[in-house]
Amino acid sequence: MLSLRQYGVIRKTAAALVVGAVTMGSAQAEWFVSVQDGKQVLDNGVIRTAPGDDALVLIEMKDGRPAIRAEVAVPTSVIGPPTSVAVSPDGSLALVTAGFRRDAADPGKTVENDQVSVVDLAALPPRLVGSVRVGKAPGGVSISPDGRLALVANHNDGTVSVLAIEGKTVREVDQVRLADAKAGPMHAVFTPDGRRALLTRDGDHRVTVLAVDGLRVTATSRDLYPGQRPDCIDVRAQGDFAVVANIGKGQGDADTLSLIDLSVEPPRVIDTVSVGQTPEGAFFSPDGRFVGVNVMEGSNKPTSSPFYQSRGNFALLKVEGRRLVPLARAPIGRWAQGLAFSSDARFVLVQNTAEQEIQVLRIDNERLVDDGQRLPLKGSPAALRPVFR
Repeated sequence: MLSLRQYGVIRKTAAALVVGAVTMGSAQAEWFVSVQDGKQVLDNGVIRTAPGDDALVLIEMKDGRPAIRAEVAVPTSVIGPPTSVAVSPDGSLALVTAGFRRDAADPGKTVENDQVSVVDLAALPPRLVGSVRVGKAPGGVSISPDGRLALVANHNDGTVSVLAIEGKTVREVDQVRLADAKAGPMHAVFTPDGRRALLTRDGDHRVTVLAVDGLRVTATSRDLYPGQRPDCIDVRAQGDFAVVANIGKGQGDADTLSLIDLSVEPPRVIDTVSVGQTPEGAFFSPDGRFVGVNVMEGSNKPTSSPFYQSRGNFALLKVEGRRLVPLARAPIGRWAQGLAFSSDARFVLVQNTAEQEIQVLRIDNERLVDDGQRLPLKGSPAALRPVFR
């Protein structure tokens, strides 16, 4: 790892990191944050409690080679969508959800939690500076384009927490309570103009359009039904489309990815493609050229299952007109959670959760190439986001 002095040169402030990342060494550096659950592991298809600690790590990548540069203890959970960390637009702050925690009365078990942690990424090194109590089992978290608002999907009580961000101070100012307490909110993502958000609900298989006006967030009457158990959702930087992964019932069926048209009123699902068993996470590349999705393919099941496979797949697609077009696939690890593209979309980082590692794939003329780059981690990676766009 970098020494504190070396790290300080590139990370005294968020702005300094941008300059330092570009100028440090002969190659341009990029930065990502990964959160890892140290208390839960996958053991032959069963999630078991482990003795490790949760953490957030800061990752530097040059020429497709990632390296951990800082680590801080932060509560999190691998249970839930692979969107349990969000980074502010200026790169100075991270919010991390922890839907489950170790049971203080029985450390061999986990129990429901209600915590969002605030991490100062501009500190030396990054440090935990606060926490917010929200609803039951928070999962996905997003920060608005202006950095003043965050939305947290509280899966187990049918609410979305609205958080106000003022510098390093984060507080809950409201909760959007859905009519169905078992709706299962998974993740809410803002549109680029910050005036709306899209909320996935795996309990009743829909996506709800939320209206955003300052600190006021309300559920509109517009719901979309892309497929079984919509989970991760992302909006293209251009604001015209959203993509949502429908993880299905976990019964061995081929599950789907759906495209939502946001350029029309009201927004609507315009295409759905089959991608394989359990697409756990789908994201656009920063330039909007590609869509990447981790597909478990039964790798999270017991070896005795007729649907078990020893590895998952990463699927690369693009939006062509109003359709999702498959481009390429590459084998990845088991129970993969979280992915992130490099800013130029030449590389994609995939978190192989069972192997506790990050795998790097290179994108070459719409083909996927595995150059063998792996970054070992100490815990089960749950989510991964770029620090800067």
